[in-house]
Amino acid sequence: MIKNKLAVYSLKGWLYLLPAILFLGVFMVYPLIDVFVYSFEEGYNAASQTYFGVGSYNYSYVLHDPYFLQALKNTFILVVITVPLSTVIALLISVGLHSIGPFREFFRTVFFLPYVTNTLAVGLVFMILFKKSAYSDGLVNLLIMWFGGESVDFIDGPYWAKMFVLCFYTIWVVMPFKILILTGALSNVNKEYYNAAKVDGTSKFRTFMRITLPMISPMVFYLIITGFIGAFKAYSDVVALFGTDLNAAGMNTIVGYVYDMLYGDSGGYPSYASAAAILLFAIVLTITCINLLFSKKKVYD
Repeated sequence: MIKNKLAVYSLKGWLYLLPAILFLGVFMVYPLIDVFVYSFEEGYNAASQTYFGVGSYNYSYVLHDPYFLQALKNTFILVVITVPLSTVIALLISVGLHSIGPFREFFRTVFFLPYVTNTLAVGLVFMILFKKSAYSDGLVNLLIMWFGGESVDFIDGPYWAKMFVLCFYTIWVVMPFKILILTGALSNVNKEYYNAAKVDGTSKFRTFMRITLPMISPMVFYLIITGFIGAFKAYSDVVALFGTDLNAAGMNTIVGYVYDMLYGDSGGYPSYASAAAILLFAIVLTITCINLLFSKKKVYD
């Protein structure tokens, strides 16, 4: 009798999960398998649905394509710089917001405003601030020259200048969400720990390192993992700053490369695009697994 009841409950559970399983299967699992198959079909023609061979040539082509290597370099630089910096800055701002009493909600709202603003609109504002034109050097260049420096074309100029703008813009866009998550995590820290630290005469820095940081470490690692994934998928931010011809600007990303192979000027090569997408998937999966393994040792349960 008990076994029959358990079987009925188990069946109901699977029925409740069935819509979600079907949704994930149709829109996530099947496309991933399909892309994986395309990545090994050499010379695939989308119009005739034909190909002339199966092998690893698509991967070899992509890994030797200078545009892909440039996109890979840009993406890794963006990830390495923006993810740690944005997390640290967001953590410092969140601690500051948590420590103040009056106007806390007001400042939290101010810091969150960029998150609800369209990324392309923010990108256009950044382009206006940094772009050097025939009519104006831009506000940032005016400040640089005011302090005695030379103006720099951050949008169409040297590579380091364009990468600086992209990293600055990315940090600006992702920080509001991180501040929101971290301020919520700080609010949930048990106040008894802080009271005990005050009784023992513990310094604020030691309190932060020994109490605050370990207690919010799950949220910090969550933001790091999602930050890595989001930075590897960067594309619209780059388009907002440098336009659609990212290869000419030398600022393409891996996602931008995949898009170009499908629809851009060099488009019509779904096999190459699929190979690049699988490589991106493998990179993101590897880094995510490393982060998860590291978090098991460092994250407070």
